[in-house]
Amino acid sequence: MDNVGIIAAGGPAPGINGVISSATIEARNRGRKVIGILDGFKWISRGDTSKVLNLDIQNTSRIHTTGGSIIGISRQNPLATDETFRNTISSIEKLGIGNLITIGGDGTMFLAKTLHEHFKGKVKIAHLPKTIDNNIVLPDYIATFGFETARDVGAKIMNNIMEEAKTTGRWFLVITMGRRTGHLALGIGQSVGATITIIPEDFEEKRVPLEKIVAILEGSIIKRMSMGREYGVAILAEGILDMIDPVDLGLMDKDSLGRIKYADVNFGQLLKNTLSEKLYEKGVEAELVHKRLGYEMRSANPIPFDVDYTRKLGYCAVKYLLSGEGDGALVYVRRGKIQATPFQELLDKKTNSIKVRYMDKTTEAYEVAQKYMIKLVRNDLETPAILEKLSRQTSLSSNEFREYFAKIFH
Repeated sequence: MDNVGIIAAGGPAPGINGVISSATIEARNRGRKVIGILDGFKWISRGDTSKVLNLDIQNTSRIHTTGGSIIGISRQNPLATDETFRNTISSIEKLGIGNLITIGGDGTMFLAKTLHEHFKGKVKIAHLPKTIDNNIVLPDYIATFGFETARDVGAKIMNNIMEEAKTTGRWFLVITMGRRTGHLALGIGQSVGATITIIPEDFEEKRVPLEKIVAILEGSIIKRMSMGREYGVAILAEGILDMIDPVDLGLMDKDSLGRIKYADVNFGQLLKNTLSEKLYEKGVEAELVHKRLGYEMRSANPIPFDVDYTRKLGYCAVKYLLSGEGDGALVYVRRGKIQATPFQELLDKKTNSIKVRYMDKTTEAYEVAQKYMIKLVRNDLETPAILEKLSRQTSLSSNEFREYFAKIFH
C-alpha cells in the first residue's frame, strides 16, 4: 500500500494535467509507483480496477501546458449507494494505493473527507482545489486553480461579443458557468467592462422571482437607451438558477449529487423570451440574443499563472503525503509554502457539506464592480428629472415606471 493514486472528479478545469505532471514526477523521483485512476470514480465505484493509467516521467513531463485531463474526469458519485462506496474502497485497496491525491471542487472534497474517515490513516489523502467557480474556501482570497485561465478565455470571447453587440446594435444575454457563486461571471464582467453582471450574491433572499431578474435587465436596457445607446451585454451567473422558483423554470433533471444539471436548462432562451415580452409591453424595442459561455473555458490550455500554480500544487501534495507531514486535508500554496487545512475545518456542520466561498459584498472589489455597471439604482426612481428621462424611453408614465421598477429594490 505505498502506491500514489491520482483521481480527478467533477468538471474539467485548466491545469489538471499540470497537477498530474508535477505530482507524478515528484512521486517517481521518490521511488513510488503512480497510478492514474481513469474517469474519476466511474469505474472504481463499480469495482473495476482495470481502468487505470500507470504514470511516469516520460508520459507526464510535457503535459503541464495542455488542457483537459489525461486520466479523464467524471461526476460519478461513489456515495450514491452502499455498494458503490464499498466498491470504491476495495478498488483503492486492490490497487495498492497508500497515498491518494484527489483533484476537484467542494463535492469531490466531501468525497475525499468521507474516504479519509473510512481509511483512518491506512490511506493518506490530500485534496487539491480545482474549480473554475473559485468557490473553495482558501485564505487571503487565493484562487482555485483553473479560475484565472477560465476568466482569461471567457474575457477574450466576451470582448468579441461586446464588439458584435456594438456593431449590430443588439443586446446579448450571456449565461456563464458558476454553481451557486458569481466569482467567474463577475470576474469576466469586470475584465471586459460588461454593461451589467448579475450574480447570486446580489440577492439577500433565498428565492428570487424570475420577474425581478427580468426587471433588473429591463432597467439596464432602458437606462442605457436613455444614454443614447441601443446595445449592451448582460452577463448572468448560472448559479442564479438555484435561487429561482422551480415553478418559473419547469421540470429539471439533477445530477448524481442532487444538483440541477445547468446544461439542460436553457436559461438564456427563457430570459430572452420573458424579457422580450416585458419590453414589448412597455413599447421598448430591443433586439436580444442569448449565449451560453461554459465548455469553451473548462478544458483550455492553462495560462502561465495556472501552469506555475499547478506545478507547485502537485509537488506540494506529494511532499505533504510522503514526508509524513499529514493526512486528510486540503493542500494549497500560500506565500510560496505548503499549507493544509483539515477537512473537518472546511465542513459546514449545519448542512454536512463543504463550506462554499461566496463573493464578499463588503469589499471594495465588489463595490467597484457595481459602480461601473449601468443599471437602475434607487436614486433613479427618486429623482424626478432622471425618472422622467427614463420613463420617456417607454410607454409608461413616471409614476408607472417608478411603481413597476420598485420591485428591484425589495
